[in-house]
Amino acid sequence: MADLHLGKRVNEFLMIDEQKHILNQIFEIAVNNKIDAVIIAGDIYDKTIPNNDAVILLDDFLTRLTLENIAVIIISGNHDSSERLNFGSRLMEKNDVYINGIFDGKLKKVVLNDEYGDINIYTLPFVKPAQVSAFYPDAEIKTYDNAVKYIIDNTYINTDERNILVAHQFVTSGTESPEHSESESISVGGIDNVDVSAFEKFDYVALGHLHKNQKIGRDTIRYSGSPLKYSFSEVNHKKSVTIVSMLEKGNVIYENILLSPVNDLREIKGPIAKLIDNEVLKNTNTNDYIHAILTDEEPIYDAIGQLREVYPNLMKIDFERIKNKDNENTTSLSMHVNKKNDLELFQEFYAIQNDKEMSDEQIKFISKLLSD
Repeated sequence: MADLHLGKRVNEFLMIDEQKHILNQIFEIAVNNKIDAVIIAGDIYDKTIPNNDAVILLDDFLTRLTLENIAVIIISGNHDSSERLNFGSRLMEKNDVYINGIFDGKLKKVVLNDEYGDINIYTLPFVKPAQVSAFYPDAEIKTYDNAVKYIIDNTYINTDERNILVAHQFVTSGTESPEHSESESISVGGIDNVDVSAFEKFDYVALGHLHKNQKIGRDTIRYSGSPLKYSFSEVNHKKSVTIVSMLEKGNVIYENILLSPVNDLREIKGPIAKLIDNEVLKNTNTNDYIHAILTDEEPIYDAIGQLREVYPNLMKIDFERIKNKDNENTTSLSMHVNKKNDLELFQEFYAIQNDKEMSDEQIKFISKLLSD
């Protein structure tokens, strides 16, 4: 799992109750599936200085996991304060909670055991080229790809054993880029990308940073995605956690377990009368976090107030007029603009915007305005 963003606000709505619910659900999944270890691949908190509720929520989650003898492996992401997240990490190792918040020049390793032998879990917190250059001053490290490859190349990794890497970076595969959403910070042009070729020595790579569950390159290099939707660009995501089974060397099985929020983040579209109609509302959760797109052609009195009476967690409202898709109308307007009077131009503009002609009454009204 990754990208918890504990303490996050979405359109000014604090998500802490939703996050508490989803962590309870993840805890039950871990216990019911007899999970040996939970990996959290960065962006634990949403802010470098998390609020009190977020800290308490993480503390409760980790405590419950350790009481079930489930190991926890955590790295910091670009949203986290490395130093704050790293505090107490050596003490926590005694309870099998392994936190790598600060890059110290090398990959750290946690070793777990099962009937097939050792599983080496290497942890790499979010790094920038300048951070890595500080530890390798003689190397030419100018890109994120250079930085991550140099770290891995300077780490001894026994490829006869099973190896996992936990990282929080923007990973691409040649010209293929993973899908990302509005709530993620991705540099224009992909200058912060790391190519999948850096990870050839690892049997599985557990990635954080992007909010959609997806592979990049091969099936065993995966983003788990965020456990909740944090922007309306994520409305079609199916949020999940990934259970990875490390069998004998070369045999890795994964399964995505879907998560169910109390209140979903979704978009609704149509005229306001339809969106607040009782028949339409019968089979929906009106407490969901809503982006409403209204298609009414006429002005609406207090649209936000009307919608919030039905959808108390209305986050965003937009208006979309139905437009004529026939480009010839637009072309005609621009080509013959000098040959038409103001009323004719207005009628043509109205038809393009509303996909219908003006009524006689509207024509009379506009004609009177123009003559005045």
